[in-house]
Amino acid sequence: MNSANDNPVVFFDGECNLCNGFVQFVIKHDSHCQFKFASLQSEHAKDIPQLPGKVGNVEGLTTVIIKHRGAYYSKSNAVLLIAKLLGFPYSLLNVFIVLPKPIIDSIYDWVSANRYKWFGKRGACTVPTPELKSRFL
Repeated sequence: MNSANDNPVVFFDGECNLCNGFVQFVIKHDSHCQFKFASLQSEHAKDIPQLPGKVGNVEGLTTVIIKHRGAYYSKSNAVLLIAKLLGFPYSLLNVFIVLPKPIIDSIYDWVSANRYKWFGKRGACTVPTPELKSRFL
């Protein structure tokens, strides 16, 4: 069995309603409880290479990031890896990996750039329920 440090960690914008909804979706469909979660606003995000100097201030950040087996993945790579790790049927989304990365990342960027306008923004990061607290860093 993997130690807690081996679990994939999903970093997300804790103030974004779309991002929070995505995290809730992953939690609901993560039958093996393998994923851990941390907001990009947290101290746990300070070592992410893509975020130098941004911890606590994610204004302008437009991506979900996953740390898996010591590597960091962002944008479409992150979403497709999460889908793969969730297993069937979500792993079927990996058919999109054949598309050129600039194309799927441009779609990702478009949704991300409009996420607050379309889905809204919270005033603060979501506090996990007591049942889910162990899943959050």
